[in-house]
Amino acid sequence: MNTPKHPDLGAALEHSRSGLRDNHRRTLARLLFFVTGAALVVFAVLQFFNGFPWVSAIELLASGLLFFGAQRLKTTPHLQQWIYAYLVAIFSFFIVIMLLPDASIAAFVWVLMMPVLAYLLLGKCEGMILSVPFMVVGLVVYYFFLETVGTAHGMIDLLNMVLCGVLMQVFMHMYEERREEAEQRLVDMAQTDALTGLANRANFQSTLARTIAECERNGSGFALVVMDIDHFKLVNDTLGHDAGDHVLRNIGQCLTERLRTTDSVGRLGGEEFGLILRDVKPADAFELMDELRERIAGRELHYGEAGIRVTASFGIAQWPDHGQDAETLFCVADRCLYTGKRAGRNRVAPAGPVHRDRSEKTVAGGTV
Repeated sequence: MNTPKHPDLGAALEHSRSGLRDNHRRTLARLLFFVTGAALVVFAVLQFFNGFPWVSAIELLASGLLFFGAQRLKTTPHLQQWIYAYLVAIFSFFIVIMLLPDASIAAFVWVLMMPVLAYLLLGKCEGMILSVPFMVVGLVVYYFFLETVGTAHGMIDLLNMVLCGVLMQVFMHMYEERREEAEQRLVDMAQTDALTGLANRANFQSTLARTIAECERNGSGFALVVMDIDHFKLVNDTLGHDAGDHVLRNIGQCLTERLRTTDSVGRLGGEEFGLILRDVKPADAFELMDELRERIAGRELHYGEAGIRVTASFGIAQWPDHGQDAETLFCVADRCLYTGKRAGRNRVAPAGPVHRDRSEKTVAGGTV
């Protein structure tokens, strides 16, 4: 069985902190660094002629750091730290600009940019945690900037700013919440077999790759089982494909009912299923699969007025005894499966004992 590398969508989603993947966040962050750096050069010149040379010097220094950071962002593994440093620095700079004695009222519009940048680059939770405190400080500064809040005109200005800030925060949060839900649904659809509700082949292979990596770290083992329904084509040919689908759904339910929460099961395609049994010895894996074989063989499925009985054959390979990579394990389990089918079906066929030939290649139940 070929085991091409599939992107682990679940892991990608988990590690994605916002609606953008890391490569897109990296590109956007570099663009923001360049644009902000260039803008600060312009503002530094204006602040110098406006009588604030110290502000101008700070802006020029920040501009140099941003241009340096834009180059580092191409390859740095610390993308998240750079994004946090940028957002905290730029939000603090917005506050400082608002506190200047001759601050322009237009400077306060930057408060409304805080949730946009934070949610876009950090996602829902971290974006909210970072943006809300800065927005509150910005609105407080604006309150004191107005001075004459007691008048109707001042109150209108304050309410406009507060309402716009609150609505911007709420809209960004709601948008990010809905986006996460929609993305999760899409990922679930991409990783789930629509008929049985089990993991599909790509998802199962990703789980297998993660299991191998975890077992290499902690020294534990697992068994890979490939299961195939015997004479499944006969069900489709005699009762129709709807009956076959009914059988597949029931087999999937039977597998999930019997396995432990630490185990994994997926539909590899057609009538073939894959199982990953964590922390089991070969004898225990055989006993568990033989019990599952008996459970499937003893179950009568009802489809209309017809009663359907099916059996299944199992091939078992043990990690790391029979292979240390996914492709080798699948090959061994597949060979055991078809050995069992040739021997009469409805049986569990574990891989044989491992020994070494003269070329030191691992051999399990035959020549690899």
